[in-house]
Amino acid sequence: ALYFSLNERAVILLCFLVMLTSSISGKATDKSRVIVMTDLGGYDPDDTQSLIHLLVTSDRIDIEGIISTQAWLDDPERTDSIKRVIDKYAEIYPNLAHHSAGFPTPARLDSIIVRGQSKAHMSGVGKQMDSEGSELILRTVSNPSDNRPVWIIAWGGMNTLAQALWKASQFSGHEEFIRIKNKIRVYDILGQDDAGAWIAANFPDIIYIRNKDVYGWAPDDNWISRHIQSVNPFGTIYPDRRWATEGDSPSFMYLLSNGLNVPERPDFGGWGGRFSLKKTKNIPGMDFIMQSGKDEMAYGDYLMFGSSQEGVDAINRWKQEIYNDFAARIIWSATDCYSDANHHPKTNVNGHKDNSPLYMKVKAGDSIRLDASSSTDPDKDKISFRWQVYDEPGTYRGSVTLNGADSPKCTVNIPRSTHDKGNIHIVLTITDSGMPALSDYCRVILNVQP
Repeated sequence: ALYFSLNERAVILLCFLVMLTSSISGKATDKSRVIVMTDLGGYDPDDTQSLIHLLVTSDRIDIEGIISTQAWLDDPERTDSIKRVIDKYAEIYPNLAHHSAGFPTPARLDSIIVRGQSKAHMSGVGKQMDSEGSELILRTVSNPSDNRPVWIIAWGGMNTLAQALWKASQFSGHEEFIRIKNKIRVYDILGQDDAGAWIAANFPDIIYIRNKDVYGWAPDDNWISRHIQSVNPFGTIYPDRRWATEGDSPSFMYLLSNGLNVPERPDFGGWGGRFSLKKTKNIPGMDFIMQSGKDEMAYGDYLMFGSSQEGVDAINRWKQEIYNDFAARIIWSATDCYSDANHHPKTNVNGHKDNSPLYMKVKAGDSIRLDASSSTDPDKDKISFRWQVYDEPGTYRGSVTLNGADSPKCTVNIPRSTHDKGNIHIVLTITDSGMPALSDYCRVILNVQP
């Protein structure tokens, strides 16, 4: 279980180097930078649903661009559709700011709404096809003052990123292009044009996730009606689903800074799913690509990180906490009175209080004491504790027992062994007694040596 392919070891090394350089730069490493590429304004309103959800969680993410893109058809510009949602966000921004720091101002968001490529697929990529969107991507990833990676989350087609990479590969110096490429991460929902295959085939060292298991986690229509659409003024603009609800949301849920998610490690799992550390060959995009007369295999074999064997169940294990988080934030949007809403508790495990994992070196046969009794709740609510072994991302194959799994203090018992080694993922979930109940996490990773 501890042996990795050369490709897997390269990914782990790249992830380590990114985290190291981010720390050296002095930048916060627990909030991800993100550029949204969306075909919002089309026939399916799910992008509008996802944008509303994203905006009320945007204190836990750094949004650096919202690009109106094509999917499998040449569509008219739809930046106005995005701006209408941001205009409604402007109405509730003062309320949100009373409940949590870090929400972007409406003016900031309005300034980073741009159009991507005017033509769909790779037909829209090449000489003299730069767009405001492709130029925004290049400016963002070229910024030397922030070494954090930039996640491109694709709710539509990928060809605006393809244009940025095409231009950088043609006109940047070698070292500059390497810097640009190494800062790009992709979370692609379903694959909605042929540009994703072109990117993965031509730039195989880019961390590229394609999630085909995006349905089955979302709340049902009744829940949405009761907890979201009934809340003025922001929830009431949340549209009814036409097909599935919020198919694009796993892309940003994967990135939220909540103590569980570790975006640089696709295999760790979290709110946006879990992905195999071994890349999968030729994960197909949606049928509409072929129906548009395009062929992803025209660019040769391509490799992407695909969903782990749990599929959508990697999200489902956290779905009640996702629902409660969304419902609470919609309440924030409706009131400027802090005491009228619930707020997240904060974990503190052995003095570790930030949202990064707590790494500990241990030996087989040890009993490890984990103490979360200093965790806090801003509303003074009662806190419940749940410690669990998260088996799927772990590489240790011995049997692990937890004593005190429902108490603030937990003991992890690691059996003595002469041959087992690896890592164990222990996830603490604390949940308050407010309404709706809110949770926070701490991921403890035990590196076990014989």
